[in-house]
Amino acid sequence: MCVLTRIADEDETKKKGVRMKAPGSSDILVDELFATTVRLRAFTDARLRECGASVARVRAMRMLAASPEPLRMRDLGEMLGVAARTTTTIVDSLEREGLVERLRHPVDRRAFLLTLTPLGRERHQEAEAVDREALATATRGLDEADRARLRELLAVIRQAVSE
Repeated sequence: MCVLTRIADEDETKKKGVRMKAPGSSDILVDELFATTVRLRAFTDARLRECGASVARVRAMRMLAASPEPLRMRDLGEMLGVAARTTTTIVDSLEREGLVERLRHPVDRRAFLLTLTPLGRERHQEAEAVDREALATATRGLDEADRARLRELLAVIRQAVSE
């Protein structure tokens, strides 16, 4: 649809008293993918907050739990795909609660290694259970064939934009 046609349609919608949200991109599919991701994250975050966690904190704990060795802050940030400052904020909050411990790097005296504490491992398992339940609730309307097809379609998009 031409942008001008879309604007005319929006003007007509406004006249009818219906408020329409401006599109975030030139492709409604992209808008719907983004909106779904945002709503899914908010839905999951709300459930995780009930046990003192968040999607960001669970992801960090998941990376630390899965690593056979303690991780450097920089490596954790790269795995999470977030800025160094964001990683520091997440790790600081986990450390304050006794869930993560910073250990001196044995070779690089400027660096620290991160590891989950025993309490951190326990809380991580609790948060993973809440995360699994929230995501199961959010996707319960999809049968196995739907899930497989959706994964295939998302893979096509990821492949198209991979570098």
